[in-house]
Amino acid sequence: MNLDDIKQILDLVREHELNEFELERDGLKVRIRKGAAGVSVAPAVPPAVPAGNPQPAAPAPAAGSPPPQAESNDDEANLVFIKSPIVGTFYRAPDPSAPPFVNIGDRVRKGQVLCIIEAMKLMNEIESDCDGEVAAIYVENGKPVQFGDRLFAVKVSQAG
Repeated sequence: MNLDDIKQILDLVREHELNEFELERDGLKVRIRKGAAGVSVAPAVPPAVPAGNPQPAAPAPAAGSPPPQAESNDDEANLVFIKSPIVGTFYRAPDPSAPPFVNIGDRVRKGQVLCIIEAMKLMNEIESDCDGEVAAIYVENGKPVQFGDRLFAVKVSQAG
């Protein structure tokens, strides 16, 4: 990997407004994070989730099913939908033998990792946009997602 390769990666990160980007190639690992102090380069390690045959961590509601706790319009107004920022494969856990990052009913904090989306062998952590309670998980573990697909519904915590 040379300087031109890194410049191209930085241009892609800016163009697609990615918060984080990670690349492993030829024994080097490059991770770029918005707000981070710089670019880190380290020896490559095997990815946490194998690209081959992932095993589901736990069943989740089907992609088209409504959020279980979103039964009225009042509840719907308090939901924040976490959507996929990229095209890739959705994983609920960091590896097949680990428990899921979150389950329905779990309390989450802004910035907490909810899942991983693998895109081109890169593991992208998807974080919560708000404090609240996971009301729905729309995608099954190991299934493909498109840009803008709903991943989670989080019922926003009320101040007070």
